[in-house]
Amino acid sequence: MLNGTGIRIFTGTSHPQLAEIICRRLGIPIARAEVTQSGIGETNVRIAESVREDDVYIINTGCGAVNTALMELCIMIHACKIASAKRITAVVPLFPYARQDKKDKSRAPITAKLVANMLQKSGCDHLITMDLHASQIQGFFDVPLYAEPSLILYIRTKFDLSNVVIVSPDAGGAKRATSMADRLGVDFALFHKERKKANEVSRMVLVGEVKGKVAILVDDMADTCGTLCLAAEHLTEAGVKKSYAMVTHGILSGNALEAVEKSALEKLIVTNTLPQKENQSRCNKIEVIDIGPVLGEVIRRSHYGESISKLFNEVPY
Repeated sequence: MLNGTGIRIFTGTSHPQLAEIICRRLGIPIARAEVTQSGIGETNVRIAESVREDDVYIINTGCGAVNTALMELCIMIHACKIASAKRITAVVPLFPYARQDKKDKSRAPITAKLVANMLQKSGCDHLITMDLHASQIQGFFDVPLYAEPSLILYIRTKFDLSNVVIVSPDAGGAKRATSMADRLGVDFALFHKERKKANEVSRMVLVGEVKGKVAILVDDMADTCGTLCLAAEHLTEAGVKKSYAMVTHGILSGNALEAVEKSALEKLIVTNTLPQKENQSRCNKIEVIDIGPVLGEVIRRSHYGESISKLFNEVPY
């Protein structure tokens, strides 16, 4: 718990519930700021209390109207910078445009790098984010965090490990899945998938033994859930007892909730890097892991200059 001296935590409009959880963990109130939209869609920000020589943390995540959330964040950072804040840290659990992280075709932009530059030019000193889509873009940021310890704790408490297999839905997530499988001491399998186009999977081939086991699909994000639902169907055909899916960022766009409800998945377990209350009310298979305490502990450690690397392997209590 902090004493509230020299630290201010602000929130944008994208995920105020997460900011409340973090501040409750730290024992301090959310700092006052007014964020409004004009009639033509411009974002207006007024910081309603002094931040001079304070350690400022601004919480906003990349969900809903992503461009609006990003502009809110940049403007709030700038407002605190010109109000003489000592240090400004952006806390962005889901980093906007994280999937646009490489030049995959001619004349394609690397938008993730552009967003990182925007935050830096706005006056951001540090950035805290959770489970980046690709490990190579960690170089853009100061404190990339992982939901893996929270997911592992959930698996240890909810499943019989003697009968679990961790499954990666694609080759790109193999490193994440093998890391979890090694730490849990369980088997690992993966799917090789071919896409017709983005967000549309044409064929999946399972590599590994899963028959008679409980399969847990692990990924960084679930958008349309096409890959996860198709993987669950193939796992059922391969003879698994039950299939679950665990993802850090539950974007769940389009018909994702309907697809999950009709799928062979027993549950889709997500974290609250994005608001999930409405999704839970619309789909009985959604379960949420709270990562607010992790982010709260990161802020506390950052403020007092303590090591953050310990949280890569442990969940704070």
